[in-house]
Amino acid sequence: MKHQAATVARPPRLAVVALFLLLLAGCATTPAVAPQRSALAHWTPSPNFNVRKAQLIVLHHTSIGDATAALRVLSTRNSEGPVSAHYLVEADGRIDQLVDDNARAWHAGASRWAGMTDINSSSIGIEIDNDGNSPFTQPQIQALVNLLADITSRLGIPREAVVGHGDIAPGRKNDPSVQFPWATLARYGFGLWPDAVLIPAPPSFDSLAAMRLVGYDVSDPRNAIIAFHRHYRAMESDALDATDAAILYSLQRKLMAPR
Repeated sequence: MKHQAATVARPPRLAVVALFLLLLAGCATTPAVAPQRSALAHWTPSPNFNVRKAQLIVLHHTSIGDATAALRVLSTRNSEGPVSAHYLVEADGRIDQLVDDNARAWHAGASRWAGMTDINSSSIGIEIDNDGNSPFTQPQIQALVNLLADITSRLGIPREAVVGHGDIAPGRKNDPSVQFPWATLARYGFGLWPDAVLIPAPPSFDSLAAMRLVGYDVSDPRNAIIAFHRHYRAMESDALDATDAAILYSLQRKLMAPR
C-alpha cells in the first residue's frame, strides 16, 4: 500500500517572527541603554568628549580583620545598607576584585576631596583586610604597591592621587588608621609626600590654606587637622605646630611646581 505523506501545518509568518523576537528577548542578559538626549534640542554630535574616569584612589581598612567576612559584607547587604569596593587586599597578599574598574563602587559615602563631592563616581576604592588597630602585613603592602602600579598605569590616574578614607571624610571616618605606612607607599612613588628634609615655612604661611590646596575639606578645621595628622604624622591631634607648617609648605611647593 502506498502511504501518503502527512501534511504539516506551517505557522503564519508573523507568528514565526514574533516567536523569534521573544526568544531574542529571553536570551538578552542586559537591557539596551537608550541615549540620553533632550527632545527639545537638535542632535548635532561633537567628537570632543570622553567618558568619565577615575581620578583618585581611596584606601580603606575593613575594620573586620577577617577577609572572608569582609568579602561577604562587600558582596551583600549589611546593617548600614549595601557597600562595595573595587578591590580587597587580604593579609596574605591575595587581591580580590569585586567591581569592574569602569563601574561605580559604593565605598566613599559622603565625602569631599579637592573640590570633588561625588567621590564614588571619580575614584577606585581599595579595602585592606585590617581591624584598624593592628599593623598591616608586609605581603599585603607589597600586593597593594603592585596593585597601585597596575591601576595608575592602566587608568592614567596620577601616582600621587592616593588618599585615605579618613582624608576625604574627616570626622566621619578614620581609615586606614594611624597604623597605615604612608611613608612606605611614598618610597614606591604613591601618594603626595613631603621632602625628607623639611624647610621651615615662612612666617606668613597659612597652613589651613595649604591643607585646602592638598585636597582637604577644611570647613571643619579641627577634624581636617586630625585627618592630616593621621596621614602625615601617624597620630591624632587637633593642633597645628611648626612641623605641620613645614610639611604643608613642602606639599604646597610640590603641588605648585611646574610640570
